[in-house]
Order: sequence, then C-alpha cells, then structure tokens
Amino acid sequence: MKKLGYLVAGSALALTSVMAMATLQDAEPSPTPTAAATVSVPVVQDTGETRVRRTASIPANIPSLDELERMSDDQFEELFDLKPKADIPPAARRSLRAVGVLGEGEGGLQAAALGPQPATLVEASLRGNSGRLVSRWGHILLRRTLASRLAAPSGMDPVDFAALRTALLVRMGEGNVARALAQQVDNSAYDSGMSAAAFDAFVATGDIVGACPMLEIMRPYDAEDARITITRDICGAYSGRSGESLRRLERARQQGVLPRAEMLLAQRFAGAGGSTRRAVNVEWDESQQLSPFAYGLALAAGLDVPTGLRDGAGRYYAMVDATAPALPIDKRAASSWFAASNGVLSAQAMVDLFSLAYGQGQSEGAVARQAEQLRLAYVAAEPSARLAAMQDLWAAGGEYPYGAQVMTAYAAARLPVSDAFEDEAGDLIGSMLSAGLDRNALRWKNVVAPGSKGWAMLALIDPQQGAVGGSAVGDLDETAPLFVAGLVGLGKAENGLAADHDIDLARQTRWTRAISAAADAGSAPLVALLAGLGMQGDGWNRMTPLYLYHIVRALDKVGLSAEARMIAAEAVARG
Repeated sequence: MKKLGYLVAGSALALTSVMAMATLQDAEPSPTPTAAATVSVPVVQDTGETRVRRTASIPANIPSLDELERMSDDQFEELFDLKPKADIPPAARRSLRAVGVLGEGEGGLQAAALGPQPATLVEASLRGNSGRLVSRWGHILLRRTLASRLAAPSGMDPVDFAALRTALLVRMGEGNVARALAQQVDNSAYDSGMSAAAFDAFVATGDIVGACPMLEIMRPYDAEDARITITRDICGAYSGRSGESLRRLERARQQGVLPRAEMLLAQRFAGAGGSTRRAVNVEWDESQQLSPFAYGLALAAGLDVPTGLRDGAGRYYAMVDATAPALPIDKRAASSWFAASNGVLSAQAMVDLFSLAYGQGQSEGAVARQAEQLRLAYVAAEPSARLAAMQDLWAAGGEYPYGAQVMTAYAAARLPVSDAFEDEAGDLIGSMLSAGLDRNALRWKNVVAPGSKGWAMLALIDPQQGAVGGSAVGDLDETAPLFVAGLVGLGKAENGLAADHDIDLARQTRWTRAISAAADAGSAPLVALLAGLGMQGDGWNRMTPLYLYHIVRALDKVGLSAEARMIAAEAVARG
C-alpha cells in the first residue's frame, strides 16, 4: 500500500503541476510599477551546476498492481524515478575546486601546488603506493599531504583525485582520515570509484551505517561490489524496512553472494536494527581468512573474531585495532606498538591509551604492567628510575621497539641532561625525535660522543651544524651509508663523502628524475607523494642511500626541511 500511496500522490502532484503551468501560460505580465517597493529576496549560492526542475514520470508500460506490490522499494523508486539524486540542498553544496580536511592555515600544503603538475604522474604516485612505508615520518608527511585541501591537477577530475587519496589512506591504515576526506565530497557528486573508496573507509572504521546516506542516493547499477549491495540491505533494516531487508539478506545468503561468515555477520547486524528483532549465530568454521568487510561488521556488531583468524591477518587489521574505540583496551594496546612505529598513532595517543588502561585499574596482565611503567617514566622521583622504566618499555615493544620509543618521547624529553646517561643517550634522542622534539634532543649535544648514533642523529637535525667530515662516520657501521646520504641531501657534506663510502648518488632512475623535477618546480605536494612512493617497504633494510638522498634533498628544497631532517635522523635510529 505504501507504493500505491506514492503512485496516487505522484499522479495528483503531476495533475496539479499541469494546471499550475496552464494558469501561468494564460496569465499576462503585469505592468512594471513606477515605484517598486524594496523586497528582500533570498540569494541561492551558485554551485556551477545547471538546475533542472524535475517532475514525476509515468513509465510507458506501467506494471500491474500485483507486479507493483511484488517490487522492492529500490525497484519501485527506480521505475518511477523517485530515488533522491542529492541529500544536500544546492545552496549548501561544497565546491570541488579544492577538496581536503586541512587548509593551508591549519597545516595543510599549498592548495594550488598540484595544478600545473602532470596528472598522469600524480595518479601514478597515488595508485602505485601500497601504503606500506618504511618511515614513520614519511607516513606522517604522506598523511598530511593526502588530507590537505588540494586542487586536482589540470586534466584530472576532482572527484577521481579525492577517490585516489581516500583509497591510499585506507591502505595506509588511516581509516578515520580517509572517512573524513570522503565526507568532504557531496554524495551527489560520487561516482563508482569515489563510492568504492568511501565505502572502504567506512568499513575500516567499523562505521557500517555511516555509509547509508551515500548508498541511499546511489543507483543500484552503480554498485558492482556485492558488499555494497549487502550493505544497502543492512541500511534498509535501519531505515524502517527491516522485514524486507532481512528477507533479501536471507536470499543472498542462500545464493552464496558472499562467504557464509560475512552473510551471517550482515544478518546479525541488520537484525539488531529496526522493529524486526532477529538473533543470528555467526559461524566461523568455514572461514579460511579474514576480510576487511567481515572484520568491520564484527566490530560494528560487537563480536569477537576467532584468534586463529585474527592472528597474522596482516597490518591492515593491526592498524584498525589500534584506533577502534569499540575494542577492549588490551586488544588496542597490543596493536599500538606497531601502529605507533608506522606513524598511525602519535606519542600523545600512546600515552592517552595506556593512561586509560591505568585509570581503569587493571591489576594484572601485560598492559597493566606497561601502564605502570609508563607512569613511573614520568613521575618516579629519581631520574635513574625514570630511565629504567623507559628501558623496560623499550624492551616490552618486542619486534616493534620503535613504537615503544614513540610512547616514551615526552618522558625522555623531561629527563635531565647528564653525563651519567651517556650510554643511553642514543635511545633517548631517538625517542625524542620520534615525536619531533628536536629542541629537547639538542640539549644532549655536549653529552654524546662523536661517531655515536646519538651524535649522528643530532648532526642531521641541528640547523646550526656545519659540514661534517668523514673521520667519525666509520664508527656507525651499518647505518653509515644512510647517514652519509642524509648529510649530503641536507647539504651538510660534500658528494665526495658519499664516494668515499662507495655510494653512487649520480645514478638516475625514472623516479629520481621525477622527484628532482618536482623539487625544481617547487611543488611540495608532488614531492611528498613521490617521496611516499620511494619509501615503500616493510623495513629500513629496503631503503637505499640513493633514494634517501633524493627524498631528503627534494623535501629540503621545497620547504619541508623539518620533515627532511626527521626522516634522515629516523634512518639512523632504525636503519
């Protein structure tokens, strides 16, 4: 009956519209008054789109009443062109001239800097990046670039540009930033690529119903992904059509549209919404591996994933765990070391997470012990006790000790400078620099010995540091090539120092030529994108001195000197 009501109302509206138009056509214009009264007229923002008055259309071969009753809401709305085309009025729609979260005054990069750059190069830099970067500071810089309010390069559609950036942020484990970026584009402007990228961002944050406004105005034939089709049915359950939505999900489960566990999760989550309550037991027995969609549904439904599936599932899930507020503290903390070492979590976020664990009064377990050690690193009466607590945390980091150094960055900065801590100065400096506390680190300049790792990091970040000779470089062993490449890239050493260490900085590749050209053009966003492309890998053993030299040199040349110094110092700390 709901559909028939739509039909009757639509017919009445069409008839009224015809009568109104006939009246307007018969009327004659009124003479212009000699003294017109002042009238306030609302001004509607021009969005650059042609606004066309739409009227309901009646299909040529209208189905019978029985056929109409058997139609789904989507089929009925599609037949009579009743589906909304936009969810934002014209005056409130946002411009696509520059899309992003960070403006130039908020830390974002220059909005117009990509305009004259080759669109094919920008696209290749975004598509070709897997999201796995060896450098924490490289990750932070790339995230900042992708989130900046940028205009698309000439020749690239701005929606495609936003979609590529959103997709890369998801691959980087930055689901929250990706979702925020996707929401800067009005749903009415979405195409299939933007819809897919935004959907992945919502899934990565466990915000399944957050995708519903986008899916509501999406045409059914735009949804080529079965996950999107299933999510549309979930949205129906949360918008008053639970009975029909659950029937559609059951049919999809029987047809094997998605793996059994994913369909059961979808039914479980949909059953929690609307007036039709339905309990569904999720069976994981047949699942061989975890998918992002299944994990997002499990997070949204508050369900645990079997340990055998979750363990070793990959870096994507560790990033999601570290930032998922729905998970218990111990699970978030277990993934936080990895997320911090890769740039997803800041030092402040790590402190907040373990402080929350301490405040909840957990009396046992690894997280409780680590939270207590973090407290001692800040408040222990003796500096030696604070240092000991930090060392315990660094050891607790396991295979991700750099993540533990991120957590202790501010505690290390509070430690008094003392010759008694000379042996630990390198770790303390590395910890401080993981959070960008360069001024605090430079206080240790007179403590570190020339040729030590701490000395090397300070030589790279010190803006007052002059040319560095090669006499102390040999003491750095395996990190010497990266240290030399960083020095030459920052202009703190001559190319001859690289030749002395058998480093060929003159070799050219397509990537080195591209990043050098971008630096010469002064385009900081393009340099950052190409730097991210050149820093892909699972560890610093994948970074070559040649690439580090070009990254540091290019960043320094376009005004990103702070990031250049931090990346060079990180190479020494972790290389």
